[in-house]
Amino acid sequence: MKQIDLSTTAGKIAAYVDYNLSDHAFLRLSFRNAHWLDDRLVRSNQPWPFQLKQWRDKGVRTVINLRGGFDATFYALEKDACARLGMTLEDFTVRSRAAPSREQILGARDLFRRVQYPAIMHCKSGADRVSLMSTLYAHFEMGQPIEQAMEQLSFRYLHLKNSRTGVLDHVFVRYLEDAAPKGISFIDWVQSDAYDAPGMTRDFHASWWGNLLADKILRRE
Repeated sequence: MKQIDLSTTAGKIAAYVDYNLSDHAFLRLSFRNAHWLDDRLVRSNQPWPFQLKQWRDKGVRTVINLRGGFDATFYALEKDACARLGMTLEDFTVRSRAAPSREQILGARDLFRRVQYPAIMHCKSGADRVSLMSTLYAHFEMGQPIEQAMEQLSFRYLHLKNSRTGVLDHVFVRYLEDAAPKGISFIDWVQSDAYDAPGMTRDFHASWWGNLLADKILRRE
């Protein structure tokens, strides 16, 4: 576990060095992959502390961290920045290479109902985990049908359907194929015995070149 001390100048310098080396933060200095879903929620890649201040100054009140990473420098810097800026930090960890559990989907619905808006929601690259959660937000909060909400899982946001992260698309495709034609709502399907997250994860097969691009070249989380 990294020893992170933000109380001294030397500690802050060490944290930012690690932030750039281990989290490739320098790539996000100018590229934010930020997009508003509506007037309440913006999706993004991992923001720098100075970018959080910019979002705060635009009225954003809540930061939703989808990464976990509670012993990492990115999280220490984000938690410190939120405390200084008066922003609420919400931690809601999801995975990019496994179908979300029933509890995660229901938890996402509850999260969107209770957080203070405007909010910013992020993973590392703003491509996969935040695309999953944006799809759920578009459905639960914006009232979009799943077919439309799935537009959040798009290469426009650098999401790769042909890599192992395509399992996120697979969940919604299974709903549209198996349950929607029967008139079953998405939430009722998720709450039924038919929803099998481990099974969908096992059933999904990515292309070799998609995995190469996502895991080896882009090094996505």
